[in-house]
Amino acid sequence: MIKLRLKRYGKKRNATYRIVAMNNTDRRDGRALEELGFYDPIHNEVRLKEEAIKRRLAQGAQPTDTVRRLFVKANLLPETAQK
Repeated sequence: MIKLRLKRYGKKRNATYRIVAMNNTDRRDGRALEELGFYDPIHNEVRLKEEAIKRRLAQGAQPTDTVRRLFVKANLLPETAQK
């Protein structure tokens, strides 16, 4: 199953994340199938490739809870999709 999840980058205590599509059995920082965006929780910055995300969701990819919240804030998913 393909998951849309966060991949950690950056230094200690200064993490940034890339939103990626990966197999659910792969390691968190393993090789991604596709990079779909960027998230910096410290500066609250989010950049998303909306077309690629919509394509992956249409193919059946499942976002993790954190990624789902980011998508709801960006109006890529309806709020009812949030748990």
